[in-house]
Amino acid sequence: MTMEPGRWRRPESVLVVVHTRAGEVLLLRRVEPPDFWQSVTGALQPGETPTAAARREVAEETGITDLQGLEDTGIVREFPITGPWRARYAPDVTVNREHAFTLALPGRVVPRLADGEHAEAVWLPAAAAAERVASWTNRDAIRRLFGIDR
Repeated sequence: MTMEPGRWRRPESVLVVVHTRAGEVLLLRRVEPPDFWQSVTGALQPGETPTAAARREVAEETGITDLQGLEDTGIVREFPITGPWRARYAPDVTVNREHAFTLALPGRVVPRLADGEHAEAVWLPAAAAAERVASWTNRDAIRRLFGIDR
C-alpha cells in the first residue's frame, strides 16, 4: 500500500475472525509480506467506529455482505507496530490498538479477494487456523473463540 505524503494510517484497527458454525476459520494470505496468513483486518478510517470498520473490511476483503453474525468480542489489544507496516504510520506512533470481532456464517462461502492485498484464501479447522496465522493477536482470538488450549 502506498501512502500519500503527509497521510498516516490511524493506529487503530479491527480483526474479524470469519468462521462457520461447524468450526472452520477463513484465512487470507497477504500479497506482502509473502506467507503472512491472517483473518480480516484493517485500520479504522478517520471518524469511523470499530463496528463500522469491521463491516467495511469484511466486505472489502471478502465480498461478504451478510453481516448478521458479526459480533464485537469486547477484546481490545495493543501491540507494537513493526516490520513492513512501520512506514504506514507517523514516526512518533509506535503502538496499534486492535478491536476483535467474529463473524459466524452458516457454512463456507467463496470469498472475493481484494486485488493487491490478498493472494489466496483457505478454510481451516480452528486449531489449524490458529497455528497458521502470523499474528499473536489473531492466534489468541481464534483460540479464545473456539476454546483451544495453548
